[in-house]
Amino acid sequence: MRVQIPIKARLTLAFAAGMAAVIAAIGAFLYFRLGADLISGIDFELRARAQAIVSALPEFDASNGPTVGSVMDPDEAFAQVLSASGDIIQTTRGVAGAPTLAVDDLGSLSGPRFLTRRVHGVDDPARLLAVPATMEGRSVVVVVGSTLGDRNDALSRLLLLLAIAGPVALAVSSCAGWMLAGAALRPVERMRSEAEAISGSEPDRRLGVPATGDELDRLATTLNGMLKRLEEAMERERRFVDDASHELRTPLGVLKVELDVALARPRSEEELVAALRAASEETDRVVALAEDLLVLARTRGGKLPVQRVPVPLRELLQEAYQPFKSRARSLGVALDLQAPDVTVRFDPVRVRQAVANLVDNALRHGGGKRITITARLERSVVEIEVLDSGSGFPPSVLGTAFDPFARGPAAPQNGEVGAGLGLAIVRAVAQAHGGQATAENVEGGGARVRIVMLAPSE
Repeated sequence: MRVQIPIKARLTLAFAAGMAAVIAAIGAFLYFRLGADLISGIDFELRARAQAIVSALPEFDASNGPTVGSVMDPDEAFAQVLSASGDIIQTTRGVAGAPTLAVDDLGSLSGPRFLTRRVHGVDDPARLLAVPATMEGRSVVVVVGSTLGDRNDALSRLLLLLAIAGPVALAVSSCAGWMLAGAALRPVERMRSEAEAISGSEPDRRLGVPATGDELDRLATTLNGMLKRLEEAMERERRFVDDASHELRTPLGVLKVELDVALARPRSEEELVAALRAASEETDRVVALAEDLLVLARTRGGKLPVQRVPVPLRELLQEAYQPFKSRARSLGVALDLQAPDVTVRFDPVRVRQAVANLVDNALRHGGGKRITITARLERSVVEIEVLDSGSGFPPSVLGTAFDPFARGPAAPQNGEVGAGLGLAIVRAVAQAHGGQATAENVEGGGARVRIVMLAPSE
């Protein structure tokens, strides 16, 4: 089972790990730098002592053998003057028992050289400087040295200090990181609490935006934008359901009245047939409305699914307006088709429905004497245009013509009242084919509805 660590704890752990690495790096730097500086100081002193001894060599008398303490006698330093064969010529106390350098070291010595090693008579490791010189005409080696006890003690004290101060500094910085993480996440927690308090009955509530101009400010603004879009979507859904309920209630009410009247008293066969015919017409209207609502419901859940198949464009458009010929003739409206004989990949059912809706809408509301259907194909893009010669869209409707249940204030020309779903379905079909639908009024009278769709030609 995976353990979920809160963000605050993860931030604190990351901060503590970073601080631990920084403290360790600083401690290592201080340790090695102090050690190097102490060695540099010792080397500087050894050079000065060696120079002093080399300068004083002419005054020494080596005929009497080793002279203890005749060169120098500081507490931490020692010196020897050795012959090429390793014999002690001069020495300080403490190291008089044995040469500080072996014969092999003396033989390989070609110039001043620093060495770190243990020396007989000295408890701690020592830092040595061997310098070739000349005494009474023969080659000798001046060796000066200093114990590293003080240096090692200083480094040990530094390690102890780092061992104590490091964890303390890490603990303090971790506490500071915990508080900083809490302060940084406090606005996030506040936004979470506010978001949790927003319910479906209060869709207009918004999150508080901290006036910081940083990422949290932008996050709150983005979330508020999302809440606004959700509120608008909920409002659209509510209006959609209300409008759909209203549209279904009317034909269902008429259907119930027709049936109630037919059942109210004994009827003749002719009266029953008339009542059933009226009920059938209302049933057809309910079925058509339900199918249109189903199409729009699918588009609201995502893009309307389409099945593209090769279809002759001109033949498809003829099939779309063919059912309206007799109706157009009775209204004195001429139907005109201008389309190329090409084959394109469309969903024939959806496109036929969209074009039929446009023709039906033009017959209902156009009021003109001609409806022209024009189709053009250019680079796999099909443009279908339905133009009527009527009065056009009312200005109050033009901007919302493709919204579900949108209707104009004027009554239809033929007295029929639609559900206001035709143009909404037209837009859904166009979008499902990768295109769009537009509507505009034409100068001199009339309305033009254009749908543009992607339709690869065969």
